[in-house]
Amino acid sequence: MMSNEHSKLFVYGSLRSGFRNPAYEYLTKYFYLMGEGVVKGKLYEKGNYPVAKPTADEKFIYGELYCINNPLEFSWAIGQLDDYEGLNVEEGESPLYMREEVIVYLKGDPQIAWVYWFNGEINGMPEIESGDLMQYLQQKNKS
Repeated sequence: MMSNEHSKLFVYGSLRSGFRNPAYEYLTKYFYLMGEGVVKGKLYEKGNYPVAKPTADEKFIYGELYCINNPLEFSWAIGQLDDYEGLNVEEGESPLYMREEVIVYLKGDPQIAWVYWFNGEINGMPEIESGDLMQYLQQKNKS
């Protein structure tokens, strides 16, 4: 049986509550929102969606921390999200993302959670300096 500390998920892109993505409804069926948090990493713009990479720099990505409602459903629920994020690929293909455990700071309190990191090259992609996709899109839509 998995411990609760490993049944959390940090989201920074289309799965954030403000986006009302169809997958968000799925997420909230199985997970509840613990609050807004940050994780060490850099955010980049890849056309229509953001991608994140871990970093050793003092750079943070803003997002939301979710916890599974029923720990027994975690493996199944995260499997569905792995599908959504394109982790399950045909043999010989590399997945677009990889899921990894990270430390998320929730109001300064460290928590262990899963995050989806981009698994491709970021060459030439503009960095989202603020690390906050919502803020970035609001500013972009104003210009």
